[in-house]
Amino acid sequence: MDLHETAARLGVPVEEVERVHRLAGDRPSAPLPAKADAPALLERLAVRADDAAEIMEGWPGPGSPLWTPELRWLLDRSIALVRADVGGHEWLSPGPSLPRERGPAWRHLYVYAYLALVDDARGYHRDHGIAADVSWASLADLGRNLAVDRRMRREGWPVMQSWLTLHSRGTIYELGRLQHQHNDEAIELHIPESGPMTPEAVDASLDEARAFFPRHFPDRPYPAFSCGSWLLDPQLLEYLPADSNIVRFQRRFELEPDEEQEGNDADVEVLRFVFRTLTTPLDELPRRTVLQRAIVDHLQAGRHWRIRRGHIPM
Repeated sequence: MDLHETAARLGVPVEEVERVHRLAGDRPSAPLPAKADAPALLERLAVRADDAAEIMEGWPGPGSPLWTPELRWLLDRSIALVRADVGGHEWLSPGPSLPRERGPAWRHLYVYAYLALVDDARGYHRDHGIAADVSWASLADLGRNLAVDRRMRREGWPVMQSWLTLHSRGTIYELGRLQHQHNDEAIELHIPESGPMTPEAVDASLDEARAFFPRHFPDRPYPAFSCGSWLLDPQLLEYLPADSNIVRFQRRFELEPDEEQEGNDADVEVLRFVFRTLTTPLDELPRRTVLQRAIVDHLQAGRHWRIRRGHIPM
């Protein structure tokens, strides 16, 4: 196939198409679930009715006029790319960010890839003795991320489509209040949008993880929990009360030296997670909570947030 022509038709840089072609190679893909089974699966994955309706509208069935040859190629090779790395824990983009305004097939291509990989992910879970309730709770992060993307007026998906490959590859597990990502050095903690982050809920999640990972992945060392987040920025102590859940979470960690972090800009990440917007002017952001007021006041004063990394012993 002509990769330059494919890239032009997809409206993406040719380098992105070449990357998918290189990483996927001729590795096997995986089929989507039957369309008749999709509504029940989407409900199991906590996908809201409005998002599920769009996904079903764009379903890549045989002969669908929504699916051009280059879209079908990208879906097939994206599935193969992620499937080839089941068990991997590095950040992995499944493919280029598409012009999603072109319709549901374009908007949800990587959702279809995720659905095609559910059986592989669950098979990996079963091979490691992981209970079905943990398996489904972890994979249901799809619905949460689609809902957040809708709230963000479609601004959030380019990050989320890569984030969700961790779930497809059996790397993320939702154990109570926290999500836990295992790698070769530590258990990386992530904080989903799922209610108050009380000390009791955090304790229970950490205790569950301390038993979970040695039981299901005994061949890997687990010296510590690790977290890299703006939630660990000590500047928050200037604004939040000492008994706030965020401050109590932060104080669990021994922070690493404050160094420039590669990757996401902390100010952008704060706006993404606290306000679920990247484009609203600061003076139009809500100020209903102490945290919201702190974020806005800090940025309006010309200051910046920091992503800090810390550890908790296992």
